[in-house]
Amino acid sequence: MDKREFLRTAGGLTISAVLGEDVWAGYSHRSASALAQDDGFWAQLRAKFRPSSDRIDLEHGYYSRMAEPVLDAFVGHVRAVNRDAAFYMRTRQQDDKRAVRDRLAKLAGVPPDELVVTRNTTESLDTVIAGHDWQPGDECVMSRTDYGAMLEMFAQQARRHRITNRFVKLPLDPASDREIVDVYAQAITARTRLLMVCQVVNLTGQILPVQKIADMAHAKGVAVMVDGAHAFAQLVFAIPDLHCDYYGASLHKWLGSPLGAGILWVKKERIATLWPLFAVSAATGGVERLNHTGTHPAHTDLAIADAIAFHESIGAARKEARLRFLQQYWTGKVRGVPRIELFTPGDPQRACAIATVGVRGIEPGELAARLLDRHRIYTVAIDWEGVRGVRVTPHLDTTTAELDALVTALRELAKA
Repeated sequence: MDKREFLRTAGGLTISAVLGEDVWAGYSHRSASALAQDDGFWAQLRAKFRPSSDRIDLEHGYYSRMAEPVLDAFVGHVRAVNRDAAFYMRTRQQDDKRAVRDRLAKLAGVPPDELVVTRNTTESLDTVIAGHDWQPGDECVMSRTDYGAMLEMFAQQARRHRITNRFVKLPLDPASDREIVDVYAQAITARTRLLMVCQVVNLTGQILPVQKIADMAHAKGVAVMVDGAHAFAQLVFAIPDLHCDYYGASLHKWLGSPLGAGILWVKKERIATLWPLFAVSAATGGVERLNHTGTHPAHTDLAIADAIAFHESIGAARKEARLRFLQQYWTGKVRGVPRIELFTPGDPQRACAIATVGVRGIEPGELAARLLDRHRIYTVAIDWEGVRGVRVTPHLDTTTAELDALVTALRELAKA
């Protein structure tokens, strides 16, 4: 692949280029909050995706399809890498990947030498969890509503190194951020070395006050690791805003990259203290030592730049505003309906795209099955730590008409 060819695909897009100057001219004067409610604008954007025609997809929190411009670029990268094969992999791959890493670092607001591209959040955070020099009696703090893969890695470290894991229970509708911070503070002891916190809880969509939690933990001498799987490219922020020490996220959820892409950020002074998951040469230094995964599909990493370009063309503030509007649009129509339970904060600032809903008397798996079989609506069942229902995660190609279909289905099921 010619260097200029890659740099061209990694270049920025504008929203007028994506939608067309004539189309964008009719909307360019509108604020992000006003545009969020304009179905005409988002219908123009939906045309840049190719959703399934036989169902309504409301499980984008697991994997969101690439926009067609990103998919086309990805396929182009596959062809180009395949064409030049080993020659590309040995002569151009590393330079191109560094260029992608630099784009990601800029999006995340961190120095490039503190960030690596991984395969997903699990790999990123497991690198941190397993990379510590644990001593018997060390303690870690987390919530049981944190993601299962990381909880399993902490459990493995407990069996292997005889550390203790302490769990907190999060209030779903706290009176203030202080209530949440205090829950974590009360779990910290003199033996605590690491605190894990979700920026957005994957089961409920709850947004946690990470910066305040991190400041409290640091005051007690405890390092903080943030699971950003559902925050990166959904919410507007920079990683340094969080005051954490480690941050991991997936890029195939809200950024819209190909499957198999994630990030790990480590504060510079903590890089050397971690053991990598895969052994590297003793001469290998810097954050790169945490990302030695052997031969990896280069085209996946290359397409990250195209996903960033598409994301930035829409605008992070417009994207967050639309996702927040979509969640509030449908939850506002079922909150308070008899037999319907919402496991997502009512405060609009404490959740964005994700919400979980249940119907009393219907098991979560059965609810998901009925929504799909009877109404062709695809969600995912959640049954963990008192959260019993289906998780609903719309994305930019979701319409309010599709959410109206969900509301109608839920109301029918609640009456049955």
